[in-house]
Order: sequence, then structure tokens, then C-alpha cells
Amino acid sequence: MKPIRIWYQSYVDYENGKIYWDRLRNHLDSVVDPGTTVDIKGITPYDSYAHPIVEFRCAREVICNAVRAEREGYDAFVIGHFQDAGLYEARSVVDIPVLALGETSMLHACQLGQRSGIITINTRYIPWFHHQITKYALERRVTGVHAMTFEPGQILKAYESEALAEEVLELFAEQARPLVAAGCDVLVPGGGIPMLLFSAIQGHVVDHAPVINGIPIVVKMAELAVKLKRLTGLGVSRVSDFVKPPPEIIEEFMAHPKGL
Repeated sequence: MKPIRIWYQSYVDYENGKIYWDRLRNHLDSVVDPGTTVDIKGITPYDSYAHPIVEFRCAREVICNAVRAEREGYDAFVIGHFQDAGLYEARSVVDIPVLALGETSMLHACQLGQRSGIITINTRYIPWFHHQITKYALERRVTGVHAMTFEPGQILKAYESEALAEEVLELFAEQARPLVAAGCDVLVPGGGIPMLLFSAIQGHVVDHAPVINGIPIVVKMAELAVKLKRLTGLGVSRVSDFVKPPPEIIEEFMAHPKGL
């Protein structure tokens, strides 16, 4: 079988998330098929504050990196960030499969239950998640979004402290229980950082509702997307959302300075 190379785009850089990166690398190595390699890439400055303007800044780098990934011979590009900033734009500029943690997690949750609930790390992400849910036309399937009160940089500290990790787990459960009581039968941590933090919990449930870890899901779906593309030659539609711009427009975007 031909090897598969996946570019895994984190929104944290190694300098500010070393323990997370090291644990993520081990986790990815443990779930991929033989012959698949996953290279984790970061963003500097990293996504340290929960706000749409930070997502917008990171999205531009993600789009450029998707182009770089294709040019460097990667077979798939994974956005390992639940907010999926830059997803549709990245799909519109490359022909390799582009998958994202948020979209893939929500779609997979639909196979595990009828109604899902998301627990994010900060209330400022709630409007963003509702925009995502609407964009993916999942309003009737993803029916609730609750939040804890962490900044991305703060929750990374839970990787250095078992006591803080236990606190995050309990805070997650406190926000999850009302969602289950309201009818959500699948729970989705709203971010790669909490997902990986909880990944060691086998059969993780809150009030009998399964808590999914989207990291292995998105990577396995990326492997599947590459295999299906090789088998069938099909890719994303170029009719509407993912219309591909002319090469010179992509080059203009890649060359334009990020700021003044």
C-alpha cells in the first residue's frame, strides 16, 4: 500500500505547548495505519485567546499552509482545531482532502446519537460554534453548546498538573450534565486540547452519554479520504462553496504580506 502523509495543523506552537505536542504526537502515532505519517505543524503567534479576530488571523495561515502541504507532497491536510477557521477556504485552493476537527467530530457524533451537545472551553466560542453548526446544517442534530471558563493557554496547564486535569474533567461534567438532561445523547469536547486531555479515559461517559475524542476520528477519516480519492479520483465539488480560484489569485494570496 502506498504510504500516506498527513499535515496536522495545530493552532498551538511547540514553544508554548510542548507537553501537549509531545502527547499529541504519541497519540497520533498510536492510531494511524502502518505506513501513515502525521506531521504536526504549529502557528506562531499561537491561538492564545478565545476571540474571532484570533481565529481570523490563524485562518489565513492555515489556508497558506494547506497550499504548502499540497506542494510538499502531503496527501491530506487536517485542521486540528475545533473552530475549523479557514476550512472552506482551504478546501477551495487545494485538491488534496482537507478535513477539520470540528466538522468531522460533529458529523461522527450524528452516527452515535440523535442529538449532540458541545462543551467548549470559553463562553466567547459559543457564538462561533453556533455559526459552525448552522454552516454545517446540523441545527437539528447539534442542539446545545455550553462552556467552561478557560483561555486556550490556561487549559494547556492541565497537561502539567493531575489536579488541574481532574478539575477540568469535573468542570466539563458540570456543563455536560444539563445538556444530557435536555436531551443530548452524545457529548463533544469543543477543542483538541480538552479532547486529548480526556483521551486516556476509555469509554468516557457523563450520565451514560458518550464523550467523543475527535482527534483519532479526524485522522482516520483523513486516511479514508486519501484511500477513496486514490480508488475513485473524486474530490470536493467545484460548483459553489469550493470553487477553485485561478492559479494567479492563489499566488497573490500566498505572496501578500500578513500585516503592515
